Amino acid sequence: MKRFFLTLSLLLCCFLGLSAQKKQAVSVLYVGGSPEIETIGIGTPPDPAVVAKSAAERTAAFEKFLKKHFKTVKVVDAKDYHYSMSDYYDVTIIDGTPAPIAPGIREVDEYGRMIRYARPQYFPLDFNRPVVTIAEAGEEMGRRIGTKNDWYCLCLEDRALGWNATHPIFQGPVKVKLETSMQPTPAPALEVAKYMGEKLPAETEMFPMQTINYTDKLPDGNNYRVGMVSRPGGYTDSPETEVISGGKCAKSIDAVALGRHANWFTWGFAASPTYMTETAKALFVNAVVYMKQFAGQHPIARKFNDGVATRDHIGMDKNRMTRAMWKDMNKSNEDFNRTVDSLKNVIREMKAKGEEIDPNMAIYENFPAQKLVTYREYLMQADRGQGLYKVFGTDEQAYKDYYDKNLGWFWCPEDSYSLAIDDEVRYLGIPNNDIRILDKCISMLEKNDPEKDIAETILKRYTLCRFETAKEWRDWYNRYHDKLFFTESGGYLWLVNTFENVPGNDYRVRLAEEEEAYMARKQAGARPGAPKQLTDDRNPVYLQAEAVPTQGGKDIVIFQKIHPGYHTYAVVPADEVFVVTTVEITLPEGYEKVGPLYVPEG
Repeated sequence: MKRFFLTLSLLLCCFLGLSAQKKQAVSVLYVGGSPEIETIGIGTPPDPAVVAKSAAERTAAFEKFLKKHFKTVKVVDAKDYHYSMSDYYDVTIIDGTPAPIAPGIREVDEYGRMIRYARPQYFPLDFNRPVVTIAEAGEEMGRRIGTKNDWYCLCLEDRALGWNATHPIFQGPVKVKLETSMQPTPAPALEVAKYMGEKLPAETEMFPMQTINYTDKLPDGNNYRVGMVSRPGGYTDSPETEVISGGKCAKSIDAVALGRHANWFTWGFAASPTYMTETAKALFVNAVVYMKQFAGQHPIARKFNDGVATRDHIGMDKNRMTRAMWKDMNKSNEDFNRTVDSLKNVIREMKAKGEEIDPNMAIYENFPAQKLVTYREYLMQADRGQGLYKVFGTDEQAYKDYYDKNLGWFWCPEDSYSLAIDDEVRYLGIPNNDIRILDKCISMLEKNDPEKDIAETILKRYTLCRFETAKEWRDWYNRYHDKLFFTESGGYLWLVNTFENVPGNDYRVRLAEEEEAYMARKQAGARPGAPKQLTDDRNPVYLQAEAVPTQGGKDIVIFQKIHPGYHTYAVVPADEVFVVTTVEITLPEGYEKVGPLYVPEG
């Protein structure tokens, strides 16, 4: 009997030793503090005690999970974290919001219009330790230093789609078992594809990453957290990036759910290990192991303007001006009108019976019928202030030709979210993303060309170099020619493919110039930000209210102007996280509200 117990003990020791060897040789720092419950964009914030309890449970779940798979694991609360702590670990996982190293900026003018805004900064520009961010932490941590893991939409659900099955995180070290199925293609993805003039299949292959969705309730009655997807436009236009997987969300089919920008990995799904599928757990471990190798890297292309327009927008712009889209809009309005008429009938019946009407439904009671427009009227609306209708009228082909012929000259000016034509580049006749444009401009400087001022403008616009002589420009161009690449999402710049500190890669040049220009405007007393128009990309919605005297009372008149390309929500389904635009009126003593709110066409 003693021999049996001895043998059993030896076997047990061997088994435990084997299990211990399966732990990955990666030291991990987990920065926690965020809860499992959703706290963003909801009407009534959860009780702080409930949030704290949820955060503690989430941190405990991650700690247990990570210690099972990695040899060295340190867990800290975000309030105790400083970026220098990451120097002592192979990979840092950010799942909370630490104290910033520089505060956020929010400056408005005398009209209340935003003239300067920046998120708080948590890391220096040269931070080069591997990081995995979870859900919206990708935006929060990376916005101020220009990572491409931006906030396209806080709407990621529970499934992955469009993944790269050959990527290393699908290969190991932990075996990944995929249980895929064909699912209905998300309606928003179909809608975006339609506007791009493309067509997606009715079903898309997916696999679950979470056992819970943000539309689900936790036992305490709170909704689960929402995941984040990043913008796909320009994500891979620099060599230090890769898209690994998309996800089911309320955006385009190619929205980024799993992606890497140099040493920053965005894990867009929100679930903790408590609610991860076995597939997701394996992928998460593999992602952490994979990121270890990127120590010493940092973003080369910096996306400081998260809404920068890239040329992949042009397909949508071209398609927007077609007769097919005009007909589609009228058809949608006809369908909408029928739906609203039906709802009005239901509301009338419910009122007759004395039944309570849901607020989301009641708003339709006074909805006017959507107008069916002519192609001319449609184009005037779709033009969005570009002035193209005045040139092309109802010539559908002319709009397509305009975008095709000018493809090489488009760019997105700084602090803008819209494409514009670069007149200087068009004048030289070489696309701004063709390396010959640099050679041409440098040659103009060398020859002291009478129009060398155009060359200087282009070189300053599309590089971060500020050389004083043609020889310096030529030496730089010859030295780095084979490593130069063009990034649109990084600010429409030619950069050098290296992580070394070389001329042409220092974004502080542009940041300093922007600061100098801003301060000069202020010191000159030019009232920076004084509105030339009511809305712009930084102030997409303008609101004004007034009380207009009428016979026996007053009419409360609310004026809302929305910048072209933006929208607000009048109604949001109960299972969505988007914010409804509501009207709350506080009346003075002696007044009472009479009659419903009348709204204009959608």
